[in-house]
Amino acid sequence: MKTNTSKKVYWLVTLLLVIAMFATACGNSNGNTEGATDNQPKEEATKEPAATPAPEPAEEPAKTFTLKWSTASVPNDTHTKAMEVFKEEIEKSTNGQIIVEIYHSSSLFTQDNERQALFRGNVDMAYTASANLAEYVPMFGMLSAGYAFKDYDHMTKVMNGQIGKDLFEKVVQETGARPLGAFYLGSRHLNYKDIGRIINTPEDMKGVKLRMPNTPAWLFLGKALGANPTPLAFSELYLALSSGTVDMQDNPLPTVQNAKFYEVTKNITLTGHVVDSVFPTINEKVWQELGAELQGKVLEAVEKARQFCDEMNIKAEQELVDFFKTQGLQVNTPDMEAFRTTVQKAYAEDSEFTKDWDMEIYNQVQELAK
Repeated sequence: MKTNTSKKVYWLVTLLLVIAMFATACGNSNGNTEGATDNQPKEEATKEPAATPAPEPAEEPAKTFTLKWSTASVPNDTHTKAMEVFKEEIEKSTNGQIIVEIYHSSSLFTQDNERQALFRGNVDMAYTASANLAEYVPMFGMLSAGYAFKDYDHMTKVMNGQIGKDLFEKVVQETGARPLGAFYLGSRHLNYKDIGRIINTPEDMKGVKLRMPNTPAWLFLGKALGANPTPLAFSELYLALSSGTVDMQDNPLPTVQNAKFYEVTKNITLTGHVVDSVFPTINEKVWQELGAELQGKVLEAVEKARQFCDEMNIKAEQELVDFFKTQGLQVNTPDMEAFRTTVQKAYAEDSEFTKDWDMEIYNQVQELAK
C-alpha cells in the first residue's frame, strides 16, 4: 500500500514537472516572437502603400504678340534703322514673345492715314510728332514753336523726362495712343542764296523771302524770325530756290543734303530755331494687353533705339557742316540770344496764337534750358 502511494506521488510530481517545462518553453517561444516583431517599425505592419501623386497640370504657353509698326521713312533713314534696333532688342529680350513687323516707305499706310490707323488700332505702332499731335492736344503746339528748346540736350531732357511723360499721358487720354519717348529728328537751320549779306541777327532777315510750309504755325514762325514768309510745297522748293522765287528755306541739315538744296544755295546759318523730335507711339489697348513685365521690356528696347537714333543724327549733323563747306557753302553761327529773344517775344505778344498753350508747363520747359 505504501509502495503504491509512493509511485502515485512520483508520477504526479513527474507530470507536474513536465507541464511546467512545457509551459516555460511556450512562454519563451512567445517572447522570442514578440522580440522579433519589436525590431521592425510597428507602422510598417499596418501602413498602406503611399499613393502616387497626381501629375501637376502643364503650364499654359506664354501669350505672344506681333506688333506692326508703320512709317513713311525709307529703309536707309535713321528712324527706320532705329526701328530695326527696337525689333532686334525686344525680340531678344522677350525670347520671341514679342515679334515686330516693320512696314517702311508707307507700304502699309500713307503718312496722312497713319495716325488715324494707329488711334483706331488698325496698326500697332507709328511715329507721331508735336506738330500733328497738336490737332488732338492743342498745347503740343508750343513744343514745335520757335526756340521752345535751346538745343538737343534741352529737348531730350524735357521730352524724355517727367514733363514729357505727363504730356504723353494727355495724348493717351485724347487719342488712345501712347508715345513711348522722343527720338531726335534734327534742328532746323537757315539755308539761302546769295542775298548780299550773312545772317547774324533777326534784323538781317528783313525782306528775305523765306519758304515755309503752308500752315499758320509755320508762317507765324517765319515772320517771328524777321523774314517775309512765303508758303510753298516742299516738292517745288528746289526749283523755287534755283529761279529766285524764294531766297531761303529752313530744314535740318540732312534734308539740305538729301534734297540737294546745297546745289542752288550759298549759305547756311545755324540758327537751330526748331529742335524737332518724333515719338514712337503704340496703341493704348495693345499696350495694356502686354502687361507690366513686357511693358518694361518695350521701354528698355525703345531707349536702346533712341540712343542709336540720336547718336546717328547728331553725328550726321556734325559731319554735314564739313561736307557743305567742301561744296563751297559758307556756314556761320549767328547771335543766338538775339534770335531766341526776338522769336519768343513774338509768341508772348500774340495771345490769340498761344491761347491753347499751357503757360505753366511752357515756363517749366524754359527753366530746364538754364
